[in-house]
Parts: sequence; C-alpha cells; structure tokens
Amino acid sequence: MSLLPFCEWLAATPGSIALHESLFMYPLIESVHVLTLCLFVGMTMMLDLRLAGLALRRVPVTDVVARLRPWMFVGFAIMVVSGVLLFYAIPVRSYQNIFFRIKAVFLVLAGLNALTFETGIFRKVASWGRDTQPPPRARFAGIASLFLWTIVIITGRMIAYNWFDCDKPQSRWVQIATGCSYDAQR
Repeated sequence: MSLLPFCEWLAATPGSIALHESLFMYPLIESVHVLTLCLFVGMTMMLDLRLAGLALRRVPVTDVVARLRPWMFVGFAIMVVSGVLLFYAIPVRSYQNIFFRIKAVFLVLAGLNALTFETGIFRKVASWGRDTQPPPRARFAGIASLFLWTIVIITGRMIAYNWFDCDKPQSRWVQIATGCSYDAQR
C-alpha cells in the first residue's frame, strides 16, 4: 500500500501550496522546528545521560525528570506541530525521501523506547532513582534513546539534500526504498 496518492492530494491543497510557495513561512517553521528540536533533544539527552549513569549521578532521577519533563513536553509538542507543517508543505518530496523514511522509522523506535521506559522501569524508580548507577534496563533505555535521537537528527538534516530524489536516475534499490517508480526512470 502506497501513501503516494494521499501525499499527491495533500500537495495540491491550497494550504500546502501556500505554505510551500511562501517566502517566509517555510523557513520560519523550519527554524522553529530546529529550535524546539534543540530544546526537546537537549533535555532528553540530559535525562538519558543520567539514566546511563554518565552525568548528574548525585541527582535523583526523579528530580531530573521533574525539572526536565515540562521543557521536554513543550519542545516535543511544538516540534511535532512544526514537523507536520514541514511535511504538509512538501508531502510528495518528503514521502519519497529516503532520509525522511529512515527518520520516521527511528522516530517510531524512539517513541517505543520511551513508552517502554515509562510503562516499565520508571514505575519502579523509587527503588533505584537515587543510585549513581541505574539498573541495566534504565541504562539501556538511556543509551538507546541517545542513539535513536542521534539518528533522527542526522537523517532529519539529510532530508534537505536531494541525492536520491525521484527526478534523478537512481539504482533499482533506491527507487524501491524511496517509493519512486522504477519503470518511469528507464
């Protein structure tokens, strides 16, 4: 099942066209996206470093969470809204961008990692939250989060480059990975 027809329809909507053709709105939204990404990921990385036992070792995990979580939520909410608007502005190009697809996969994995942490090991934080070295599952969640968000940032940045755009001749595997029609390139 391809989402391409939906993306083509979305790209033809007046809002998408206006946003894409706007001289100032797209760069403004992109800037907001990057700034809130810095806020969210910066706070997330501080928590992850604490979970990994690499920073703030003397500060209880619950204190770190209590201080960082409000900023993480604000950054995350604005980052998601601005990210959706960026996709809305260029849905077909985004959908057919191999870096966007990789980013989407790693966003899902980062979300699953956070959900697993919140619904699992963090529920027992009272028993380990003051330890300078958290239990292995908490350390794994922190290290996994650091890795996953690093990949999200790198692939997100690579979306801007058009090395694998559908309008360029590409190998068959790139055509398949990007959802471009291989037959159209022949």
